[in-house]
Amino acid sequence: MPESQNNIKYLIALSFIKGVGSVTARQLISYLGSAEAIFKASKASLQKIPGVGPVLASNLKDINAIVLAEKELEFADRYHIDILSYTESNYPKLLKECNDAPLVLYQKSKYKFNDTYYISIVGTRKPSPYGEKYCKQLIESLAVSKIPIVIVSGLAYGIDACAHKSALEFGLPTIAVLGHGLDLIYPSSHKQVATSIINNGSLLTEFPQGTKPARSNFVSRNRIIAGLSEATIVIESATKGGSLITADFAFGYNREVLALPGRADDLKSGGCNFLIKTQKATMYESFDDLVKVLNWDTLKGTQTKINVAQNLSEEQLKLYQWMKSQADFCSIDRINIQSGLNKNIIPALLLDLEFLNLVKAIPGGQYQIL
Repeated sequence: MPESQNNIKYLIALSFIKGVGSVTARQLISYLGSAEAIFKASKASLQKIPGVGPVLASNLKDINAIVLAEKELEFADRYHIDILSYTESNYPKLLKECNDAPLVLYQKSKYKFNDTYYISIVGTRKPSPYGEKYCKQLIESLAVSKIPIVIVSGLAYGIDACAHKSALEFGLPTIAVLGHGLDLIYPSSHKQVATSIINNGSLLTEFPQGTKPARSNFVSRNRIIAGLSEATIVIESATKGGSLITADFAFGYNREVLALPGRADDLKSGGCNFLIKTQKATMYESFDDLVKVLNWDTLKGTQTKINVAQNLSEEQLKLYQWMKSQADFCSIDRINIQSGLNKNIIPALLLDLEFLNLVKAIPGGQYQIL
């Protein structure tokens, strides 16, 4: 078995050990160096680790966990499921920052996590036309912005389904985080949507095959939704429910939380209004609110400049790239001497770059990249 797969086997095996959650598993790995070393350590050695008593030490010697892990690897291979280990580069970067992130994730898709922006959208299972309207408008705005964005949600009824379907409609990848194993889809009525997501995003879960939907699983699922994303947007929620749990996780991870406000007497908006009132969430009224919170106004400007720069002439591009490499303002004399360009054409090139809003002339014969 390849070294990486062997490592994943023991990481999976840890998830089958009673009394070992993500935080405890990380502590054990940090102490002993690897998941494999945990299973090969003696009971006496394990009990010397702070927090490990005789019961947990005995649990860690359960060979059945290894057998279950091997079966999980066989299942993943048979059904073309990717297993993402938190120790490897293919694991979602933002989620890896969370100390309670899963050791492994099971993924059904052709999608690969990267430096794209991930936005979670969650909400009530019984949305009003108002909630659905804002959900669709948000995702359409995200698509039109041309910023590389992936929509994350939980494949539940209501706002979750609206978010996934709208993402597919407007051409954005979408990730559905599940509260069960990949051997089933819940709710079953979302099987067709799930198939479309596999082809345009990812089905993702921390749960092995055979894990059925359960209330506690969906709470765990919600922390992944929050941990994956730069921002979580709540669109309609009562004062209790999964959406507020997801928002609390996001707030705890120091991620941005936004909430769509509603009428004071609207039960569907009670949770959103509460998040805003307690300053756990920024009020979401339009796409501009998300742009401001995530500083995308700067990003969008940068992307525009990149697009413009791609159409520059060879000399214009050379000057622009040289000026970008400088740490401060550039005088015309410095440009003439150090840029490597013919000084006779530099004034015209600078003027061209000014017209394209790529550089700015400032007093004293200086130029600055915008």
